[in-house]
Amino acid sequence: MPAWLPSALRIVQAVLSVLIIGVILIQSKGSGVSSVFGGGEGNVYRTRRGAERVIFIATIVLVVLWFATAVASLMIR
Repeated sequence: MPAWLPSALRIVQAVLSVLIIGVILIQSKGSGVSSVFGGGEGNVYRTRRGAERVIFIATIVLVVLWFATAVASLMIR
């Protein structure tokens, strides 16, 4: 196993963490604090369309990649 691999995984995990934070902040930009505590527009279920759907899927993909790098980092120690 190359000696640079643990460092590379840490760097990739740090970049993924920043991307996840950014995507989550973009996702929650449209909703205010009042909707978190039940004072929203009253729509309990709605479908995601367009850019909102892409951002939602990107969040899932980034979190899965982050988890995979965390597990890989643990396995190579």
